[in-house]
Amino acid sequence: MLARPELHGTYGAVSSTHWLASAAGTSMFDRGGNAFDAAAAAAFVLQVVEPHLNGPGGDVPIMVFDAARDDVEVICGQGPMPAAATIDRFRSLGLDTVPGSGLLPACVPGVFGAWMRLVKEYGRLGVADVLEPAIGYAEHGFPLLPKAAAMIEVLVPLFRDHWTGSGQTYLRGGRAPAAGDRQRNPVLARTFRRIVAEATSVSGREAQADAAIAAFYTGFVAEAIDKFVADTDVLDATGRPNRGLLTGTDLASWRPTVERPVSLDYRGHQVYKPGPWSQGPVFLQQLALLSGFDLGSMGFGSADHLHTVVESAKLAFADREAWYGDPDHTDVPLAGLLDPQYTAGRRALIGAGASAELRPGHPDGRAPWFPPLPDQPSGPVEEGWRAQLRNGLPTVLKRTVVKGDTTTVTATDRDGNMVVATPSGGWLASSPVIPELGFPLGTRGQIAWLTEGHPNSLAPGKRPRTTLSPTIVRADDGRPKLAFGTPGGDRQDQWTLNFFLNHIDFGMSAQEAVEALTFHTDAVPTSFTPRQYRPRSVVVEDGVAPGTVAELRRRGHQVDLADPASLGQVCATGPDADGGVFAAASQRGQQAYGVVR
Repeated sequence: MLARPELHGTYGAVSSTHWLASAAGTSMFDRGGNAFDAAAAAAFVLQVVEPHLNGPGGDVPIMVFDAARDDVEVICGQGPMPAAATIDRFRSLGLDTVPGSGLLPACVPGVFGAWMRLVKEYGRLGVADVLEPAIGYAEHGFPLLPKAAAMIEVLVPLFRDHWTGSGQTYLRGGRAPAAGDRQRNPVLARTFRRIVAEATSVSGREAQADAAIAAFYTGFVAEAIDKFVADTDVLDATGRPNRGLLTGTDLASWRPTVERPVSLDYRGHQVYKPGPWSQGPVFLQQLALLSGFDLGSMGFGSADHLHTVVESAKLAFADREAWYGDPDHTDVPLAGLLDPQYTAGRRALIGAGASAELRPGHPDGRAPWFPPLPDQPSGPVEEGWRAQLRNGLPTVLKRTVVKGDTTTVTATDRDGNMVVATPSGGWLASSPVIPELGFPLGTRGQIAWLTEGHPNSLAPGKRPRTTLSPTIVRADDGRPKLAFGTPGGDRQDQWTLNFFLNHIDFGMSAQEAVEALTFHTDAVPTSFTPRQYRPRSVVVEDGVAPGTVAELRRRGHQVDLADPASLGQVCATGPDADGGVFAAASQRGQQAYGVVR
């Protein structure tokens, strides 16, 4: 039995990782907006109500299906590293990795510009419309999520004594707010209001979007970021204060780009992903490997099903580690990685037992390489705010680990337009709030290697490879079918793969597919400091058949049972068979919701 119904409407659908964002997005349809306006409004609300998972200082890939042009595009909201960010500069500070917190890993904040470009080029409404709900929640308040409250509780000493801008924003008399308390961010509300004022001082919807972008990247926002980074010593993962490298000039020289997606046919469906500056192509590599297996005949949740998907993931993600990076700065052999002959050779490596090797391939005959991995931590989990500083993801380390990373929003309208994005970065646990603006910067730079010669090596003006990875799918007749994504860091393209396979290979409805048993492997190093991995691991939600677990262990997998319904928060929208729209949202965490009109 489903925990939630699959929702169907006739005008528009929004599904996101917070109910307030989904509701705000659908309100744009009542104003005459389309799916693109709805997604933008929802995304700005997510920046306010999920500050532990994303913010205006973060990053985003936005995937767009424009029905009028019958085309799929990607808006890149992943900003590059600063011009001063060189390997030698970090080495001069005594570092062999980019810190996971503070100001040193800050990139150009790409998320604001990306959403404004979407509104300008694809939407119908103006800047004031799409920012109004976010301003309202920042000004008048919203109920603080339990996970956000738990993060703030751990970080009280850091916010009170070191990151004082964060303390001014999130502490009350030096104490952490409780879950459910009404949380406000009046400084962020003022920032958004000033952007709206500068945008609406000019005439024309598109000109207003340009004015909003100018206010952020060359105006008062850029000036505040430049001054804060240049003048502020910030305690970070190194254990000492450091100033950052980001400047107003870095912001002024960047604008979001619109790019072609990467795509692959899977059982008659065309699947689209962002390029190798994200981890998106790893989804396609997994599909290419799995296309040679009859998953449906294996039986959903069987040992054969889980083993085959997990072993395919290990191979695809190993290629990600060796070959993915910013294609504007490095030669990524993407065609070779997706070549059917290459895939067939890789598929032959999937045996009856669990592999413990990290096995990247040789596309186009090229030899793979990545820097030596750090020693893996052992012993009990270190707790407290100092441990949090050394942890690249916004995962609070305490007796009960509170995980967090990313958000998701997707929208579809009756015209067949679809959009999906996974906004992230600018986490409250990873960098201090800039007092004049009400938000922190992102720390995506931590993903880059401080070693020459790798596709993801750090370089000035280069995008660090991101884990963010939304998906759009067209049906075999070319019609729009699905737009979906999930939070989950490196696991995004495993949890969304589960959803897609559930739908295509096992014949589940979209809502059934988001609710079904989910699993992943942590065999490949995470993208974030300290790059942890467990070579034979399989993590599967409790509720899997005991016989499946026993057989996986017999094959050499180290199986861990996660809590029931605890892995991922897949959100999906798309057109339905009757000319309307649908929304599906995972019940996991009781936070993601779909809303339809």
